[in-house]
Amino acid sequence: MIVITRNGRTTSLTGWRALLATVVSFAVAFLLFVMLAVFVLGVAITMSALLILLVPAALVVALLGWIFQAAGTRVQDR
Repeated sequence: MIVITRNGRTTSLTGWRALLATVVSFAVAFLLFVMLAVFVLGVAITMSALLILLVPAALVVALLGWIFQAAGTRVQDR
């Protein structure tokens, strides 16, 4: 039995109506959970792909900057 109180008036759902309301509420909750899980998975895949591409690119740029830096800025032995 499902009891709903609205505007001071109480309504009871019993039988097949209660079963239907329960099934619909569980279905909506399940679909929201699935949507959230898919969203989080998409964010995780996107962040992983960005890291896989950007970290090596940053290392290459840093290496090239180290190799081609001006001769006057290098630390020299005295």
